[in-house]
Amino acid sequence: MLATLVDKPFDREGWTYEIKWDGYRALALMRKGGTELRSRNNKSFNEKFYPVYAALEKWNIQAVVDGEIVVVNDQGTANFSALQQWRSEADGELQYFVFDLLWYEGKDLTKLPLSARREQLKKLIPASGLIRLSQDFETSGEEMLRVAKEIGLEGIMAKKADSLYHSGERSKEWLKVKSSQRQEVVIGGYTKNEDSSKPFSALLVGVYDKGKLEYTGKVGTGFNLQQQRDMLQQFKPLLIKKSPFHTEPDVNKPSRFRPNPPKAKAFWIKPLVVAEVSFAEMTPDGVMRHPSFEGLREDKKATAVGLEKSVPAKKIISPDVGIIPPGESSRKTLLNPTDETQVRKVNGQDLKFTNLSKIYWPKEKITKRDLINYYYRIAPFILPYLKNRPQSLNRHPDGIEGESFYQKDVTGKVPGWIEKHPYKADGDATRKHFMVATNEASLLYMAGLGCIEMNPWSSTVRKPDHPTWCIIDLDPAKQSFDKVIEAAQVTKAVLDDMEVPCYCKTSGSTGLHIYIPLGAKYTYEQSKEFARIIVTLVQREIPRFTSIERQVNNRGGKMYLDFLQNRPQATLAAPYALRPKPGATVSMPLEWDEVKKGLKMKDFTIHNAAERAESMGDIFKPVLGKGIALQRVIGKYRGKNG
Repeated sequence: MLATLVDKPFDREGWTYEIKWDGYRALALMRKGGTELRSRNNKSFNEKFYPVYAALEKWNIQAVVDGEIVVVNDQGTANFSALQQWRSEADGELQYFVFDLLWYEGKDLTKLPLSARREQLKKLIPASGLIRLSQDFETSGEEMLRVAKEIGLEGIMAKKADSLYHSGERSKEWLKVKSSQRQEVVIGGYTKNEDSSKPFSALLVGVYDKGKLEYTGKVGTGFNLQQQRDMLQQFKPLLIKKSPFHTEPDVNKPSRFRPNPPKAKAFWIKPLVVAEVSFAEMTPDGVMRHPSFEGLREDKKATAVGLEKSVPAKKIISPDVGIIPPGESSRKTLLNPTDETQVRKVNGQDLKFTNLSKIYWPKEKITKRDLINYYYRIAPFILPYLKNRPQSLNRHPDGIEGESFYQKDVTGKVPGWIEKHPYKADGDATRKHFMVATNEASLLYMAGLGCIEMNPWSSTVRKPDHPTWCIIDLDPAKQSFDKVIEAAQVTKAVLDDMEVPCYCKTSGSTGLHIYIPLGAKYTYEQSKEFARIIVTLVQREIPRFTSIERQVNNRGGKMYLDFLQNRPQATLAAPYALRPKPGATVSMPLEWDEVKKGLKMKDFTIHNAAERAESMGDIFKPVLGKGIALQRVIGKYRGKNG
């Protein structure tokens, strides 16, 4: 039984919610004649997921159950990429989350309501082991989806409590709501960029429509070097001379935001391999914006892969059930262009904005109103990098040419709904508090204080001593921006050699910032020492114009490769943050093939940054992922370099 994708969560009596597990759907058939573990395309999983098969045999019941096989991480959430690469128990912990009971001791239960089937299932689930009950929740759909997004789940399932089980049908009594856009695709080829050392640069993917494979885009992120090598080996026997797509894609087509893409050569393969990708949105001509590889799928035939379009929930559920308002992707402005003082309710809080025509950027005539409207529009993109992080408030109440000041301690100076994080300054026993950003209201409150830029900690209040990311800050000093670009390219090459993913953004001022995901698994000291290793290797490659000397006087005007940003309470401008600089520049995430000569800081400003983000999606998002395995990286590097 399959679920229908809908666009929004809802609240209605008679429906329950479950987690949408990010794994392989599997039916388990347990009877006297033997046990079978089968995929949704009837492929045997008996050997591939042998620990699940062994647990089913040990369960020792006569039943057919429906569930999802996943690999769980340390936080208990499913990791599809890890499942796709799973070969043995050393590769991760398998779990089989069972959510339905279809047959039991000779009785067909599919004609019973879901609530009755699950009541019986709950009595049968083993007390321990890898077979688990997928819990159901009677709660608000909106709240369930919010929590799912917060903890990194794929989405939620809404199921009618009295629904029957219809095998092979896509039911409107089982609905799914995704935390982000996901789509199964068929791989029809791949590209290799000119001068690239990687096995391939991007996958060329599509979906079937009326028997024809229609192109849906290039997927250039989400895989590591080993995955690329493995996929290339898988593609070799499938190579063909002609494009399998109905219309051959132009792999070198420029886009609005990438007018000079790298020159690429296309290689075509038989359309037999299925992958799953996440993406920002689908363009009107059917191409995915900023797709990212999630993993290969072995449980679905390529010819069955079509474009999955969400159905408006209101078409399935009657209008009086509290469908949540339209998404915020279409947001434009929060404040009107005339009133000097305006009050807006955000996240249930009344925010008062004053002096809205005050000029913040004199040359460009950009106002405080423009600043607040920008942060309202960019909120969905910047908030993941601010949420639950203490902030260092850099306030410019009179704009970029007026007096500014940093405010760390907000004790007694902010409304009660603002969350705070305690600290003590050196030599001062007084208990002080940082402001903590938690939601859109706190972001706009900071903007209303005249915070042109947003400066979060690298760690959250949940794990304050363990940064989410490691930072390499390229500070040009007297060097040109082209030299900064060269240093960034060398840094990328060093990290590629270590098989460490990294992501670049403009500082919005004079330099570039390179982030490495850590997943809050290591201390600030470990992050700093890892950064020290990286900048030392980079400086050896380009000693003529770079330095790692702490003292400015000892650098001789050379570019500073700063690794000391990786210390407690240090802050940098967040991705998508405005900067108090001429031109109203933005600290903008970049694709690595954009980091080349010709790049300018003023390419990204208050006028185009939000539109770019909405067009490309959040290309910095992997920085918030599970993070590298630092010990393994260091061990591999030592092995390669003696």
